[in-house]
Amino acid sequence: MAGDDWRSRGSCVNAVAESARSGTQDFPPVFRAERRDVDVVQWVREHLEQIEHLLAGRGAVLFRGFRVNGVAHFERFMTEGFGSDLLTYRNRSTPRTEVRGRIYTSTEYPADQHIELHNENSYTRSWAQRIFFHCVKPSDTGGETPIADSRAVYQRIPAEVRRRFEHHGVMYVRNYDGLDLPWQSVFQTEDPRQVEALCDEANIRWEWVAGTRLRTREVAQATITDALSGQPVWFNQAHLFHVSSLLPAVRHALTATLAPADLPRNAYFGDGSEIGDADLTAIREAYAAEAVAFPWQAGDILALNNELVAHGRRPFTGSRKVVVGMS
Repeated sequence: MAGDDWRSRGSCVNAVAESARSGTQDFPPVFRAERRDVDVVQWVREHLEQIEHLLAGRGAVLFRGFRVNGVAHFERFMTEGFGSDLLTYRNRSTPRTEVRGRIYTSTEYPADQHIELHNENSYTRSWAQRIFFHCVKPSDTGGETPIADSRAVYQRIPAEVRRRFEHHGVMYVRNYDGLDLPWQSVFQTEDPRQVEALCDEANIRWEWVAGTRLRTREVAQATITDALSGQPVWFNQAHLFHVSSLLPAVRHALTATLAPADLPRNAYFGDGSEIGDADLTAIREAYAAEAVAFPWQAGDILALNNELVAHGRRPFTGSRKVVVGMS
């Protein structure tokens, strides 16, 4: 929330739920330490019930001003503070590097690129329930991680668009041929037989085109239901996988040289029919309307309920180091 006035109140650590922006902005809720010697792991353990309540209802919590001594301390925040078992990043859709045991860099796209809001792994039928971000070093400018409540996104999308997606689901088609991530990186194996087994286990249709090039088709949900409130949640990545997500010049170059089935990735309705650009524009506009962003500070930790809150990345200048863990 660039320009927002974050204010601590009361005792050593308090929830901050006020902002100069419009006078009502309180998302994400913030726990802010007034003293730098407050250990975030110990504090989370002592206040876990309150934090879990916020994550279940609001979907996001920002921890600011705590003592966080590097990536190893961030790992303890998740494993000891939250008691989480960290997940391996499998069935990848973006390039990342493992920093230490199951902690990864944030998506390694060029700094000048915008990453659209999405719920992690919502292009599959198996996803992380929680995702944690730790800012080791903020960028010089930009680089925010905007977030949006996916329940509110659902409500903003026109009803006729929602009906089409809910009726059909979303089919994700991927070709692993060098223009996108290779299958070895996506499935974290060099063994084609293991890839086939992983796909079969996840109900992903696979084929080897011309004997060597892997193509997969996976049909997944368009929405889910929030277990606590019963509200519908927009939960897919059609707008990221669809060819319309590419820069116009890149889209033109690819569609001029490749058949639709051979594009590196694309999204269709679950029955294989095409998704219209107008539907995807409506979805992107809904995300944009609900997006909230704040400038990273060194040491920040952002915890998200991945089933309720989408995240993205804004372009930036300078070096930026934000690491990620999932559970």
